[in-house]
Amino acid sequence: MTSEITLFVNPTAGRGRGARAALSAASALRAAGFSVRTVIGRSAQDALTRAREAVAGGTGALVAVGGDGMAHLALQAVAGTRTPLGLVAVGTGNDFARTLGLPVRDPEASGRQIAAALKDKGARLRDVDLGRVGGTWFGTVLASGFDSRVNDRGNRMRWPTGRARYDLAILAELAALGPVPYRITLDGGEVREVEATLVAVGNGTSYGGGMRICADADLGDGLFDITVVGPCSRTTLLTVFPKVYRGTHLGHPKVSVHRAVRVELAAPGVTGYADGEPLGPLPLAAECVPAAVRVAVP
Repeated sequence: MTSEITLFVNPTAGRGRGARAALSAASALRAAGFSVRTVIGRSAQDALTRAREAVAGGTGALVAVGGDGMAHLALQAVAGTRTPLGLVAVGTGNDFARTLGLPVRDPEASGRQIAAALKDKGARLRDVDLGRVGGTWFGTVLASGFDSRVNDRGNRMRWPTGRARYDLAILAELAALGPVPYRITLDGGEVREVEATLVAVGNGTSYGGGMRICADADLGDGLFDITVVGPCSRTTLLTVFPKVYRGTHLGHPKVSVHRAVRVELAAPGVTGYADGEPLGPLPLAAECVPAAVRVAVP
């Protein structure tokens, strides 16, 4: 394995933590004997092009510094290759890192852990599953329904900023809450027509900064966990919602869980989001691809 590591940096992640985190992580990697080069693109597409060039050029690892959005972008460069992915999780949600048991908002510890994993002759490099929709890979959850409508609304809003924007978007979507008619097909079987508040397709367990919507998902079983929340009143949704952080919502009678390799979702007026990034309107088909990426783990 080459001793050159590529840092793939979002300098604005975590309200500026990304730039500071990159320096700390780079120092830890250099102290372990690696040379480090940094990729910061003029745009997301330019950054991805540069990251793919680094992977094609034989970099020893691609280390994403940022949040789930940066991890998502990095996956597009390393998925399907044998180039290890390191994560320095300093964003808002950090759900992919949490699922993998990695340090969160501790860039120096992340750098040391990545260096140790790369030096350990592969013993701490773990091959994990990814989801794929068309040509786009994702590590955590494909969200659709109430949660994606909150994202849609939040992305349209210009005020307020930060977390308050999404809190306000949640209140607005609660006021408009109603069931969505879904058509769900699992592994090419019969089409299931259901009314649902949301459908989440989990490669990983959580989204939204620790909301364990697919709490029993396993990154190594080659299957998605599909969580379907049926029609809910506002009172029921507000009762169930806090349980998502512990994963205990899965026992609620309005919630069902299915497992499949391939999922097809269709619903009118619903956008799909994966790793918090918009995929586009439904219908969408997602496939779980076993051992699609090699990740540096503790």
